[in-house]
Formats: sequence, C-alpha cells, structure tokens
Amino acid sequence: MDFVAEIEKQASALRSAAVQAGPDAAVPSCPKWTVLDLVRHIGEVHAWAAEAVVTAPDAGRPGWVQAPEGWDEALSWWDDAAGLLVSRLRSVSPDSPAWTFQGSQVAAFWARRQAHETAVHRLDAELATGHEPPTLLFDPEFAADGVDEHLTVMVPRQLVRGQVVERTGRLVVHAADAGRTWQVWLAAGEPVVVTDVLDSAVDADTTVAGTADAVYRALWGRPSHAIVTGDASLLAALPKA
Repeated sequence: MDFVAEIEKQASALRSAAVQAGPDAAVPSCPKWTVLDLVRHIGEVHAWAAEAVVTAPDAGRPGWVQAPEGWDEALSWWDDAAGLLVSRLRSVSPDSPAWTFQGSQVAAFWARRQAHETAVHRLDAELATGHEPPTLLFDPEFAADGVDEHLTVMVPRQLVRGQVVERTGRLVVHAADAGRTWQVWLAAGEPVVVTDVLDSAVDADTTVAGTADAVYRALWGRPSHAIVTGDASLLAALPKA
C-alpha cells in the first residue's frame, strides 16, 4: 500500500468536510471537540510526525507544537504541516531510522500511522457536517491494515500510557472481504494478546464481523455496520486509542 498517497487522499477529504461543517460545528464522535479543535489536532499531529520522521531513534520524543487558534490560520498551518509530512516521507527511505513510540523505529511506521490517523479523523469531519455526507469507503486492504494497526500498535500504546484492561474474555474480529481474522485475548490487568484464530471462532465470547471498512470503523468507535455478537461489553473493554 502507498500510505503516503493515502495520507494525501484522506487529508483532502477531511479538509473538505471540515470547511463544509465550519469551525464551530460539534464533532459527534469526539464530544468535547468542535471542528476547529479537530483541525488544530490533526495539524499538530502531522507537524509532530513530520519531525519524528527526521529524528533519530535515540534522540528522544520530538516536541509538540501547538497550532494557531484562529480558523483561517489553523487551516493554513495544517496545510503546511501536512505538506511537510508528505514531503519528508517521500524523501527518505521507508527503512530510514526514525523515532517512534511503538514498534519498528523506521520512517515507514509514520507513513502507516498517519494514514490511519488521518482516515479516522476524516470520518469525524464528515460526521460534523450534520447530515449524511457522501462517505468515501475504505479499500478493504487498507481498512484491514487499520484493524491490525489498531490492535497491535495503538491498543498496546494505551496500556503503556496507563489504561487498564478490566475484563477477561476472547474477542474474534473478522474482516470478511479482506479475508483476515484476529483473535484478541483480554485478561483483567494484563496486556492484550493478539493472535491468529487458534481454534473455532464460534467459541469466542464476542465476535465483531463485517466488511473491513465496517470493522475498522467499529474498532475505532465510529458509527459502523459491523455486526457484534456475544458480549458487546468486551469490545468496549479494549483500551481506547
């Protein structure tokens, strides 16, 4: 997958929806945010990731720069930050050493992470328009990768940051059109373990199934047509990214 191209595509769609909604519109999927907050956040994340791409793994976490508070200024600042991120990701080798907060310490980590960060927040901007916008469906391969990244990168990160698993059980996640299935083992107070399905999926306490697009949205807590069977509270027990 060309994650850098995906960043550009998702950022363009996010920006269009944000402008349509306007800076003061509420973001239903992020209850404490307005669209201005959303734009400032994604701009700050893109600026931070652009620095991480060119920061040596042993140099420490890059500093966080705050976006301007005004709407027009924030949009322009985000445009520059996103452009810098894309430019740097295209100018370095994917296996170039880079600081990361989890997993492989290479630039490719940031292409993948920012593609999914931008995609999920694109959904938020669309929801903020206040009606049913024409929603860009995620490609099954991209969405399935986003499910995997959520379970194997973002959930462990939240545990490191202090979130705690409070339930015990077995969750099976199935993205039908991508032909991928994950088995997630939760135990109260313990790290989350993600494996392939080791035996019959029907023995799971909870199953989340549907298209990769639907499952991707469900795991990120966005409106979804995924089908959840069994104990839905087990899905809610996953650490929130």
